[in-house]
Amino acid sequence: MRLLAIITALVFALDQATKLYVVQVLGLAERLRIDVVPPYLNLRMAWNRGMNFGLLSNDGDLGRWLLIGVALAISAGVTLWLARGPQRPVALVSGGLLVGGALGNVVDRLVYGAVADFLNMSCCGIENPYAFNVADIAIFAGALGLVVFTGRDKTP
Repeated sequence: MRLLAIITALVFALDQATKLYVVQVLGLAERLRIDVVPPYLNLRMAWNRGMNFGLLSNDGDLGRWLLIGVALAISAGVTLWLARGPQRPVALVSGGLLVGGALGNVVDRLVYGAVADFLNMSCCGIENPYAFNVADIAIFAGALGLVVFTGRDKTP
């Protein structure tokens, strides 16, 4: 369980540090766009008030608090699930990625009222209109890891 806590803390810190640097220090909130390595990596400010791709973004404070509650419930559920017995290290890392990312986005919703998304990647003539952040990457990787690396061992 210590590994779960360490990964959670590292992901949370990395997420919040990148958001602080990009939004406040680089001033992306005012500049709205910074081309880093166009078109492959760009910074595009997007305040996501909903879930992925803006789902539930028009529900105001109700949606905000609902998403905070869901993220906290999932984080607690994953932590309790992984704590119920011995787990492989890869499962604890996956859980830490998911929980750390979820908590990073919860803090955004509490502080800003929305999640600060800023990473935008495009390639090969296809322009991606969406932005994401470190927490989103961690949540996706953690959820995928939990699906792939947990479950019942197969017995003959």
